[in-house]
Amino acid sequence: MILGGGTAGTAAANRLRRRLDASWEIVLVDRDDEHVYQPGLLLLPFDTYRPGQLVRSRSSLVRDGVGLVLANVEGLDPAACRVDLADGNHLDYDYLVVATGTEPRPDQTPGMTGEQWRRSVFDFYTLPGAQALRHKLAAWRGGRLVVHITDVPIKCPVAPLEFAFLADSFFAGRRMRQDVSITFVTPLEGAFTKPIASERLGAMLAERDIALEPDFVVDRVDGEHRTLVSVDDRTVPFDLLVTVPLNMGARFLADSGMGDELNYLPVDRHTLLSRKYDNVFGLGDAADIPASKAGSVAHFAVELFAENFLQHAAGLPMTHLFDGHANCFVETGRGKAMLIDFNYDTEPLPGRYPLPRGGPFRLLEESRLNHLGKLAFRTAYWHVLLPGRPLPLPALMSLAGKQLASEEDRPCP
Repeated sequence: MILGGGTAGTAAANRLRRRLDASWEIVLVDRDDEHVYQPGLLLLPFDTYRPGQLVRSRSSLVRDGVGLVLANVEGLDPAACRVDLADGNHLDYDYLVVATGTEPRPDQTPGMTGEQWRRSVFDFYTLPGAQALRHKLAAWRGGRLVVHITDVPIKCPVAPLEFAFLADSFFAGRRMRQDVSITFVTPLEGAFTKPIASERLGAMLAERDIALEPDFVVDRVDGEHRTLVSVDDRTVPFDLLVTVPLNMGARFLADSGMGDELNYLPVDRHTLLSRKYDNVFGLGDAADIPASKAGSVAHFAVELFAENFLQHAAGLPMTHLFDGHANCFVETGRGKAMLIDFNYDTEPLPGRYPLPRGGPFRLLEESRLNHLGKLAFRTAYWHVLLPGRPLPLPALMSLAGKQLASEEDRPCP
């Protein structure tokens, strides 16, 4: 049984159906039949996509032989190997894959969902939020734009930075950039979690006249005065706040005793097997691994998980160890993007990807081709990644093509 029909859950169901014989029953459970291409939500407010281009029915995305149950999960009893549904029914399992993702929880920050919610305070990590922000940007005449991260981890950690870069480009294209001040507010010490990438991205913010407000741990949103207030009483005023609320996993994971303080499933970071239950795996954003909560991580992890599951079910040691591999196209505006590639132990480095010499993509450099690669990924997502077909990319990170500044940059063998 697979809980969650997002990127990780759908890809895992389809990949396992290709590998397991007919004696195995695979059931995929999700609350509705609407699968959203989440990378597109970043671009929706800037009119790159229309909502209809980002949504497909889950039932159209699963292979024959995968049972799809559309219902809300009410509870989970790992001791009884049972999932309780909100309609009063329950489902039993032999093996469970938790792929329930993560979701924004604006209710966890005082004042965020007050009178200014979706009037001057917006999110873009949900389809309704991105659509509302699209309408707001179309009519907005300028002022103080604040792009804000409440806390980490968040899904697609570069997306808030991308939004700031795209906003700079968007307003420049409308010849009103001089009427907009942009401030990027983050709880991190710099622009990003990885030092090398953080230095480069921080410089790019400065080049675009985007102010950086680091180490800002938000206490509340003061809607009346349109101000962000930190726990140390710093304030950042705004006319338009685009925020990334606290991200949390599924509530029933906490209720069942399986989740951590943010409702993520503790797993071994290499095998993705639960640290507590020998028949439970965690995939994608639902797992507590120290990697980006990004679609690329889900894709690379699912490739290795399928092989590990076959070994585990046969009583064999799991030998396909995940290294936290992630790569992300970072939209930088004006029709360009940057690409970063990293894992648990290795920083994003300059060089070429995925081929050592010929590229075609450059790492840690802006280019038109990187931007086109980001747009092209939507087609690969629907037709290759979700169906569980192999992508011609290594699941584990390779140092081939990367430029190491010194021997100290090399990860330990």
